[in-house]
Amino acid sequence: MRKLSLFIALIAMSGCLKENSTYADTKLIKKIGAQLKGSIILYNDSKTDKLVSPRTAEMSAVKMVPASDWTSGFYPGELWMMYELTKNEFWKENALKFTLPIEQEKWNGKTHDMGFKMYSSFGRAYFATKNPKFRDVLIQSAKTLATRFNPNVGCIRSWDFNSKVWGFPVIIDNMMNLELLFWAAKETGNVSYKNIAIIHAKTTLKNHFRADYSSFHVVDYKPRDWRSPKKQTYQGYSDESAWSRGQAWALYGYTMVYRETGDDKYLEHAEKIATYILNHPNLPDHKIPFWDFNDPKIPNVPFDASAGAIVASALYELSTFSDKGAEYLETANHIIKTLSIPKFLSEGGSNNGFLLKHSTGSKPGNSEVDVPLVYADYYYIESLLRRKNLIKIKKYMKKKTKY
Repeated sequence: MRKLSLFIALIAMSGCLKENSTYADTKLIKKIGAQLKGSIILYNDSKTDKLVSPRTAEMSAVKMVPASDWTSGFYPGELWMMYELTKNEFWKENALKFTLPIEQEKWNGKTHDMGFKMYSSFGRAYFATKNPKFRDVLIQSAKTLATRFNPNVGCIRSWDFNSKVWGFPVIIDNMMNLELLFWAAKETGNVSYKNIAIIHAKTTLKNHFRADYSSFHVVDYKPRDWRSPKKQTYQGYSDESAWSRGQAWALYGYTMVYRETGDDKYLEHAEKIATYILNHPNLPDHKIPFWDFNDPKIPNVPFDASAGAIVASALYELSTFSDKGAEYLETANHIIKTLSIPKFLSEGGSNNGFLLKHSTGSKPGNSEVDVPLVYADYYYIESLLRRKNLIKIKKYMKKKTKY
């Protein structure tokens, strides 16, 4: 029945993909490409032996970060996606220049961000080239990530810092690193990777979400009292608020877990998260969230374009699984349309090479507020790539439904 209802949903949502979408996206991808070509020159000149990837811009200058930074894989991932979108060898050649310097991170067991760093870079490199060296890097990265799993907690530990405050902190962002484990399980036949990912997803589903399906940011599992975790925030307005990017990570993460498991409870959970986000009274008409859904100073607060881009990418995928596919696709298109206007999308040569404006990293820490952020750009391009693939599905469906 689900396959039949999904097919009906795909038929319905195909109407949301306009006939001129391919042409419009081709123009947009050309514009993005021109901006990224300029960024390659700028970032190559800014690179050092230790600072290898762009993260944001501060005081009108690009901020480069070391391989160990959780954002180091996004820029090479952008270039790999441009290669996939265009098949132009230029993007492949430059993607390699920014991918290879972060290989050492496959051994870094001090962070949970292995998916963000390695799957976004070496993962896309492997899918594009099938180079076995990149496969080996990914498998080692999965092995390293798995060492942070605690079976007593049922989660992968997120952070090691602030140990005087937290016992075993788990952040909602961590859902994004599970895709690497699912991939490694399929690639190697070692089901322990998949089991870790599923257990983490189950534990997070149980403890991270409120009755309205909004998510806490941090859940801290105290030693000797795993069953009574403390729920709080680190980057949101308050412990009880809904930090926008955290809700986006949750939506994306559980959509992906459904894809990898086929378990309907994850699809239902993703749909409920989507309902929370899309029906929230503080979500602007243009669908780009403010940095936190519950900041009492709304609308006089910063947006988070990165949250909007992540939501759009998640909705494009969720639209292929859900009976609400047409609604999700229409909203994703609306978000991308908004992000593609001058208010959010940079004009050529501006914004220190970044694509999107008006993202927010950590407002409580007064860090990266109303600035470009590399992961906003990454998920924006991923959204365009996913939309392109949906257009391919639409064309296939037309052939299959002819009599």
